[in-house]
Amino acid sequence: MSIETAEQYEENGQYEEAYEEYKKSYMHNPNDLTLLAQLGHLSVMLNKKGDAEEYYNKMLLLDATNPTAYEQLMDIYIDTDKYKYYVCRGNYHIVQQQIEHAANDFQKAINHAGGEASLVAPARFVLGTLYEGLDNSNKAIDEFLKVLDYEDYANAETYLRLANLYAKDDVLGSAIETLERAINSGVDDDEIREALAKFYFKDGVPAKAKEISNNKLTKIKAMLALGELDEAKRALASLTDGEKADSLTDSLKAEYYYTAKDYDNALTSVEDYAKKEPNHPLVFQMRALIYEAKGDEYMSTLNWAKYNLVRGNKDIAINEFMNAYQLKNDDPDMIATLANLLETSGEIHHSMELYERLVQLEPNNRSALEKLSRYWESQGDRRLAVQYLEKVLDTDKRNFSVMLELADLYLKNRETGAAIDMYKKYLATAPQSDEYDGVEQKLNRLEKSEPAPGEESASILDKIVGFFVKN
Repeated sequence: MSIETAEQYEENGQYEEAYEEYKKSYMHNPNDLTLLAQLGHLSVMLNKKGDAEEYYNKMLLLDATNPTAYEQLMDIYIDTDKYKYYVCRGNYHIVQQQIEHAANDFQKAINHAGGEASLVAPARFVLGTLYEGLDNSNKAIDEFLKVLDYEDYANAETYLRLANLYAKDDVLGSAIETLERAINSGVDDDEIREALAKFYFKDGVPAKAKEISNNKLTKIKAMLALGELDEAKRALASLTDGEKADSLTDSLKAEYYYTAKDYDNALTSVEDYAKKEPNHPLVFQMRALIYEAKGDEYMSTLNWAKYNLVRGNKDIAINEFMNAYQLKNDDPDMIATLANLLETSGEIHHSMELYERLVQLEPNNRSALEKLSRYWESQGDRRLAVQYLEKVLDTDKRNFSVMLELADLYLKNRETGAAIDMYKKYLATAPQSDEYDGVEQKLNRLEKSEPAPGEESASILDKIVGFFVKN
């Protein structure tokens, strides 16, 4: 009953009594944000600023994005602790996604830290992270370097962020030096070592990657890069079930078999990898290389096309698909992909040529038939548009929207009898709807030879055009 009692006290203006009752409830519910907010609010009212600070900070431990807690702490600190004030204001601006304002606040916090390492180092780390978020690599690097000047606060995360920034700016040597410095300074863990191994691979020194890594799979990757096939084979055989389940193992097996010129087993391993990483560029890259080694030019070209497509290199992918089409023009999946790419790239006429080829291979391909029907209608050949749409209806005899589209095309072609038959077919099979009622009315007008609104003027226009054509 403490909360109800506290609320009653608060309503009566008995704030001290309310505060004590809320505290009793809080003892049983220390993670209740509503209770913490009430206690913080009453602490401020009762000028218990120390208590208010404690409660609002506890709120932030439970919800680091709570703007109210930051606002209240800012009010508490503004006249007493400028460092904490600007840290709170910076965090508040982060919550509000105002990153530039937050960066300014943390710079001011540093200026009010009095040079104390325990205050400056964490503030500089946050500031570096904010600059990183603002894509200002130079300033971010400067801040992280300054953090490393405080040896007691130079943690693994700082080294990793700094190294990744160097790598992003293509300063690979500095990235490597940063992580080597971390290990030499005693900041040594598997994450640091794996990041360093990755950079060694990029730098073309797999021997160092093999030496620095504690990860079996990374070591096997290095063995393969060094041509140590027998050692890699033994290491692959010694993997645990958990390690074998890793998708990286499948890619390493594929690489091993490829290097050993066992291309069939290499493809099997790629397919195992693809089951776990179905759309990864490496799947298509490995397939392309293996098929190239096997002398299958079509499959190699097709997989280079897919590789570039998943990497976002659309123009290169189209060229590769075109090359694949020249090698083999009876693969429906490849033709459909290429036709769609050309269509979305604005090469409509070329794409329709491919859709026509696709319909030759798959006469019931509804999507291709519909595209061709709309294309030929847009080109003014409504008779050909009708032919394609009739084929769509043959494949899906209860497609009501196609029935109506086809009936409208008949009318445009002045095939009134065919339109009437199609509207009747629609009414005989379609469910009741507002559209159904409209079709009934249109059918009645047609059967009474009454043109619908707009049809009469179109008919007159046809006669006028016909007169000038004849003369």
